[in-house]
Amino acid sequence: MRQINIYITTFIILTFLALSFSVNANDFVVVLDAGHGGKDYGALGVSSREKDINLSVAKLLGQMINDNINNVKVVYTRDDDRFLTLQKRAQIANEANGDLFISIHTNSLDKRNKKRKTIAGASVYTLGLHRTDENLEVAKRENAVIELEEDYSTSYSGFDPNSAESYIIFELNQNKHLEQSVELASAIQQQFITTAGRKNRGVRQAGFLVLAETSMPGVLVELDFICNPTQEKFLASKSGQKKLAKAIFNAIKEYISHYNIDSKAKDIKLAQNNDNLTTSDDGNIVYKIQFMSASKKVGSKKLFKGLDPIDFYKDGATYKYTYGRTASMQDAQKILQKVREKFPDAFIIKFQNGKRIK
Repeated sequence: MRQINIYITTFIILTFLALSFSVNANDFVVVLDAGHGGKDYGALGVSSREKDINLSVAKLLGQMINDNINNVKVVYTRDDDRFLTLQKRAQIANEANGDLFISIHTNSLDKRNKKRKTIAGASVYTLGLHRTDENLEVAKRENAVIELEEDYSTSYSGFDPNSAESYIIFELNQNKHLEQSVELASAIQQQFITTAGRKNRGVRQAGFLVLAETSMPGVLVELDFICNPTQEKFLASKSGQKKLAKAIFNAIKEYISHYNIDSKAKDIKLAQNNDNLTTSDDGNIVYKIQFMSASKKVGSKKLFKGLDPIDFYKDGATYKYTYGRTASMQDAQKILQKVREKFPDAFIIKFQNGKRIK
């Protein structure tokens, strides 16, 4: 009888946990990844540890999202002080069907660097090949966590976090979420400046394994430099952490509003932001569905999967292809659902006087 009771109790507990961590199919899912944890302390300041700062900011950010944006589900890769492999972090995000992935980190310089105690500023990274040695060093430091894993060389197919040659793979990486990732990164970076008062170190690219393993738009943020005593004090303070969380929150809210999210053809509304982008039914603003970007002009209509007629515009050296044209946001949403049957990552954009506006 006692054994039966144990089985029943175990079943109830497991059922409760399954319900507690389930994600509603109608939710837009934001995955918050507090970098490092457990035996991996991350960068160290005089009196604080990166892993603690990352977790505090992630939990504050998650609470802000839960309190202020409807129909958005927050998933944490960790919500306590535990060690997770990079693959496990990505697995959590992918199994949750995440729509955004934000990995939160704190920057530092090598102890031999003369700028260690004076350098300051926040930066946001998207996945790609590093363009500077500085970006490579940041990626090396964050990827070096795999050395704490057992048999990491096998798990990551021979990837060596300390070898520049290993990072060539990121030049070949075709990131279909690059545009959305860069847009989110730009919004976060701007908010770091205006909301958190951080020095602008810009949006950058580098080869972060945790971003490479996830299948959604994603960024890695470096909040500021823990090696600088002044910035460490800010990073470790509750007021500083709230400002940093608020900056990222504002950017997420902006991203959701911009993509009308409806990123999965869902009705997501901002609890405290009722800005109506459809005030343009007078014809001044036109909505289109962007579904493809390419570095060269696409020569074959087969790539459009039957969508016709197609239009395109140039953004720098990139060709961006659109389908549909309407003055009604409601109609644009209907077209979007149709296009996503062929191109799941399509999204709504706005034009005014022949130019894209944001």
